[in-house]
Amino acid sequence: MNCAPSDNGASVQTALLLAAGMGSRLAPLTDSTPKCLIEVNQIPILERLMRSLRSHGFKHLFVVTGHLSEVIENYLGRHYADIKITYIHSPRYNTTNNIYSLWLAGKVITEPFLLIESDLVFQPELLTPMLQSDCVAISKMLPWMNGTTVTLDQKHQLEAFCLGSASRNDSGHYKTVNIYNFSRKTWKLIWERLDQYISAGKVSGYYEAVFAEMVAEGTISFVPVFFDPARWYEIDTLEDLKAAETMFPKPSTVKIAMGERLAPLRKAISSRSRNVLDRIEDPILAKPPLSPLSLTSSI
Repeated sequence: MNCAPSDNGASVQTALLLAAGMGSRLAPLTDSTPKCLIEVNQIPILERLMRSLRSHGFKHLFVVTGHLSEVIENYLGRHYADIKITYIHSPRYNTTNNIYSLWLAGKVITEPFLLIESDLVFQPELLTPMLQSDCVAISKMLPWMNGTTVTLDQKHQLEAFCLGSASRNDSGHYKTVNIYNFSRKTWKLIWERLDQYISAGKVSGYYEAVFAEMVAEGTISFVPVFFDPARWYEIDTLEDLKAAETMFPKPSTVKIAMGERLAPLRKAISSRSRNVLDRIEDPILAKPPLSPLSLTSSI
């Protein structure tokens, strides 16, 4: 199912990656490695995402960082091939949820964009129908899936977002893949509502609560794009990681020279591990940051 053309009739060329979380369910791997740099068959999740974006002609990537932000920045640099990178640092990453990360992005993103969570692995061609405006990627439910679902009406149009788990085994529910495409108009409306939530102190929830509210009101709408459940995976736990490695190819079948790129990353992670131990011994350095919201951009 295809989405409508974007504001200027062209495919979206800007993406937003939310990568601020601590990934605690993947510990101890995430103690010294950002979740998005966990390796699936020796290839980091982020590497797979970047290759997918580059293959679809993306020109600009915004990344919301928090936990081990410097490791992500060291890995990506300021440009990745022909993709420009802009970093948005969340100083409250350890006390807030993805609603806060998405709100932060609204301070700098004004164009249409593709939103992708940083714990996803998928076949790159699945993105093709997601390059036009106001789409949501959804999938048939499988036993391993949890989180937000949606329901569709008789015309297979999106009807409602469901944040609870009561109907998750209902065949009429589909799992959100956590990939969205927003037109400029839709994003403006969403960010205004996000701003109301954050102003009210609602920083620990999920952005899907905003989507659910606005879809129910008829303020915004999304066209559902179906992802084959055998061609994507969301990695939240060590068990998920093992399952994803059975689904995605070994390095020998992927045409990418990873050794040179991964060497600096592994060196940075090793150094970071030692620094973490040093910081834990200092009660002042171990405290979460209390500084105002900060943005670091490559522009």
